[in-house]
Amino acid sequence: MRQAGRVAAAIEIITEIFDRNRPASEALRDWGKAHRFAGSGDRHVIGTLVFDCLRNKNIAAAQAGSDAARGLVLGTLVQVWKLPVTEIETLCTEQFGPGALSETERKSLSTPLDHLPDFIAGNFPQWLEPQLRAVFGKHLVVEMQALSQRAPIDLRVNTLKATRETVLESMSKFNAIVTAISPLGIRIAAPGIEARNINVEAEPAHGLGQFEVQDEASQIAALVAAPKPGQSALDLCAGAGGKSLALAALMENQGRVFAHDRDKHRLRPIFERITRAGATCIEVIAADEQHKLARGGGYDMVVVDAPCTGSGTWRRKPDAKWRLGEKQLQVRLHEQAAVLSQAAPLVKKGGKLVYFTCSILPAENRQQVDAFLASNKGFKIVPYKEQWSEAPKSADGSKETLQLTPHQHNTDGFFAAVMVKS
Repeated sequence: MRQAGRVAAAIEIITEIFDRNRPASEALRDWGKAHRFAGSGDRHVIGTLVFDCLRNKNIAAAQAGSDAARGLVLGTLVQVWKLPVTEIETLCTEQFGPGALSETERKSLSTPLDHLPDFIAGNFPQWLEPQLRAVFGKHLVVEMQALSQRAPIDLRVNTLKATRETVLESMSKFNAIVTAISPLGIRIAAPGIEARNINVEAEPAHGLGQFEVQDEASQIAALVAAPKPGQSALDLCAGAGGKSLALAALMENQGRVFAHDRDKHRLRPIFERITRAGATCIEVIAADEQHKLARGGGYDMVVVDAPCTGSGTWRRKPDAKWRLGEKQLQVRLHEQAAVLSQAAPLVKKGGKLVYFTCSILPAENRQQVDAFLASNKGFKIVPYKEQWSEAPKSADGSKETLQLTPHQHNTDGFFAAVMVKS
């Protein structure tokens, strides 16, 4: 496909996403099935343009003077892809292109933007501004702009089977480097516009269980949890098992890690991952076996990787940013409070309750922790650096809880709090 056809395809897909409220991944997949002539390179460029539009929706609309799909794509070509308007004009008039620019479009695309409201400059929903400003203050725009960039691929080395040096060497063909904070991480830069996506899970090292795909923020959170060999740990919202595997490796396969999730479909992939990783200390408690969660004396550690808005992962799932509403946030807050209440009695005296979210919203993070502590006087916060002394400074300046962000840590947005039961 020529670039003009790719631009037209992106407009078609963006229309599908917003008009039918469809997840971007589904809309892209279905477009590819319906247009078999498009090669993998074409699909990559189209997908990159679609996701760049979603990451930068507000400023793209401001640049184009329209929030329709065509305006979002044209504005993104100016703001993100840095194409001159003359080149865009040529693309639009080529065969299979989206059609010539109107005089209004030409003028708008050629006009520099200045004095933008923060929610436009930072590409976030306006209704979230009070929450985001509460955590980021004067750094709000730069923090949110970082959350509008393409994300790298991060790998966590499975120390049960490999060293970081071994995995780094096997990934050298992708120009992999070590992560800046996590001593377990390896990073592959986000692909450019024309470069194809890298399927690291197709690599032999992955099949051998030498690494898992896991953002550096999640790796840091596991290190802050600081499990010890021989302890018992419950991963109460285990999902596909990423945290459980990280805990097992940090515990050197000594002790027990119990993995549970209420959603059996989310939990299903964990079995293959356990086998591949050689994590023999993990025991899965099925979704319909909650009665097995009770343990005499309780657990040394209960990890709650709580259901949340996923606002910290907007680099990777930017369409979720525009689907989030107040009602959905309230549902998540209720779920978080409920799972914390479920977790509290499962922690042994002197044990730890570790609370994680992949969120940057204070209502889901510190405010949720404070509400829990107010009604559970037997728990108190342990400053996160007392758990892992190499942990970075929290983005919100807190000495007690850790907020990670793309701007300050070059990771996903992630929150961690450790509470001990006295």
